[in-house]
Amino acid sequence: MWSLRRTMGPGPLRGGCLLRWLGLKICRRSTLVFALLWFGTWVFLNGLVFVHRTILSDYCTDDKSKRILQRVCEEYREGALTGDLCEDLCVSGQVEYKRCLYYENGKKVIEARWRGTPVVLKSKLENFSSYESLGLLEYQDPAEELAPLDVVFYATLEIRNSLGLDMGGNASLPPLWGQRLRERGRPYSRAELASLWSLLQQEEYVFLRVLQDLSHHVAKVLGSCGHFYAVEYLSAGHAWDQNIFSLEELSAGPWTARDMVHRIALSFLDMAWRFDNDFSHRLHLCDIKPENFAIRKDLTVVAIDVDMAFFEPKMRDILEQNCTNDDDCNFFDCISKCNMKTNKCSSKRRNSNLQVICQKIFRPWFSPTLLGAKAGLPLQVDLQRAVQECAETPWGEDEERPQAVQKRLLHLLTHLLHQRTSSERGGADGEGIHSHTALNF
Repeated sequence: MWSLRRTMGPGPLRGGCLLRWLGLKICRRSTLVFALLWFGTWVFLNGLVFVHRTILSDYCTDDKSKRILQRVCEEYREGALTGDLCEDLCVSGQVEYKRCLYYENGKKVIEARWRGTPVVLKSKLENFSSYESLGLLEYQDPAEELAPLDVVFYATLEIRNSLGLDMGGNASLPPLWGQRLRERGRPYSRAELASLWSLLQQEEYVFLRVLQDLSHHVAKVLGSCGHFYAVEYLSAGHAWDQNIFSLEELSAGPWTARDMVHRIALSFLDMAWRFDNDFSHRLHLCDIKPENFAIRKDLTVVAIDVDMAFFEPKMRDILEQNCTNDDDCNFFDCISKCNMKTNKCSSKRRNSNLQVICQKIFRPWFSPTLLGAKAGLPLQVDLQRAVQECAETPWGEDEERPQAVQKRLLHLLTHLLHQRTSSERGGADGEGIHSHTALNF
């Protein structure tokens, strides 16, 4: 009897342990499933927030663009900002909104028509309040106004700082712009100073505004309202199209498509030469791609996006960084060489604007696939070789070889252009390259 109890006694106990063990295991699995479900939900929700903040918030919409312009007009009516574009934008309705072209990280680019003329409205930041205010206004009596010469002085300091130019030497604004500021008959209001200061904090505006009096190869600034400025609307290039530019939109005289390509190529050569030689410092373009250039009706090449353009002093500061190999010394299209002894990048750029133009624009233009049957003609073969040599010739210390390549390209393009008709001399395109008034800051 005792042995029977002994045999049967532990049965219920073992069953209870088994049930408790199974319950604990199920509980652990439920906890694990719940934790995984919670983690997955957290990842999903954070993913939605990330997508909204980085993609949807930067999505180019008409409604958002119109709201931004409405805020500009509200601040104009409140007297916070002003400009020669404001009256037509906010009162007379002579600025007609067309569409949003680009919006990323606050930078807004809008297509519009101003008194029937196509323009592009731009601002680096969406809101006027996002720009730093002129510190001088915070300590100035609201009843007082700055004299024109004071404005010239502060604008000069800001421009030189924005362009990365040293503060020594001749501290002056570009001649025409400075003259307009100095010849103003009345002092500047606080709204005018705040608007000017917001514009001077935008490097692209400063570049375009400074260079448009000195070069026909940059887009013209036509007006402004607060932190938004209007530039001429031009048809930009396309990376997806081997022809790069929509030549049918230009309708430039009696020329054929190939003649137009040759004239545009000559204008690219002229731009590269002038950016190297016309100013006090060489101007470097570090983001050369079809989308950043446009063509006027007279087939002049125009730089329309100069966010990545730098004069020589600032270019040297950008390139002179720590490195372990040459790849560390590449700043977009501007490259230098790594000194393995000092682990520092050379401050001197190894390639040139023209070399990158040959790589990214001329090579697709003058490739055998695009030329078709004409690719085997002697002059076309010579041009293809010259373009290839241009694309592979570094600027380096020896500037004679790149200059020789540039002259050869100029000769071949001019010869091809004039080969079709000896009566067309090509005007300014055939006169060669020359310098004009230098940019002396």
